[in-house]
Amino acid sequence: MVSCSSIPNQNKNKNNLNINLAIQTSNKNKELIIESLFENNIKFAVNFDERGSYVLHDNLVDSKMKYFCNSHLQDERNLIESSIFKSNQTNNVLVVYSAQYANYVKNLKEKHPDELFLSIDASNYKDKIKEILNVIASLNKFSIVNKIDRSIKIEHEPRVRKDISKIYFITNYELGKTLVPTFRSYSINMDLYSTSEIFYDASDLKKLADFEDSFIPVSNKYINKIGANDASNIKIKIEKILIEDFLTIENVFQNNLFEENYELNTGNSKIKRNNCVKRDLYLWKVSTNNIINQT
Repeated sequence: MVSCSSIPNQNKNKNNLNINLAIQTSNKNKELIIESLFENNIKFAVNFDERGSYVLHDNLVDSKMKYFCNSHLQDERNLIESSIFKSNQTNNVLVVYSAQYANYVKNLKEKHPDELFLSIDASNYKDKIKEILNVIASLNKFSIVNKIDRSIKIEHEPRVRKDISKIYFITNYELGKTLVPTFRSYSINMDLYSTSEIFYDASDLKKLADFEDSFIPVSNKYINKIGANDASNIKIKIEKILIEDFLTIENVFQNNLFEENYELNTGNSKIKRNNCVKRDLYLWKVSTNNIINQT
């Protein structure tokens, strides 16, 4: 059992608030919870040993936490899918993924069988990208033309196929930071999308420069919080943010603060007594200027 009476907050009624929690979770999450509670400046008591209490899974980003309708990652995926897979679109969506996400991609293939799917890894990405974009065919044509008269110097930029308008990247950071710039080097006319999962292992926001002009489902407040946190990688920063949101909602429920306008870090959501919380996410376009402003 951990309890504390922290420094009272000067905002209205804050000094009378308290939170009592009974949670079973990992040591990592226990540390995040205690740290966040101290920062909240309200009285709290936490029991991590009570049998039958709420189980908070270690993987916070892909777990449906108490009070929320979906996991954070699922909310991000839902937004991207609704944005890129549209019944009236004339061009294709290309889904680029690595093997560890095969189960999720299997579901996408079942729902969207007419789209393009490219399985890729660090050993074969160059050739596979050239193949899917028809770059190899363009280079072969140039080679034939160039052989006709080698005395003529011909400048050549490979032509890429025009029927792909959007690319959805489903990879980890190590592969993603290479794939996104490579695809962008061949065409600036394709919209690029990914969940925040693609930069979980990045050490800070400056590393997002590799994903310039990509669309990510995050809010400005969310990005501000990531920039201000000094954790070792962005995933840990995100998990701290998710814990803060969970505790905010717990505070609302335990202290009957439903009339207050509480803003969550991960989206503009209304906290209602008898409804699960839906994260109202929107797509943020990664840009060097935005990143610099947040760091």
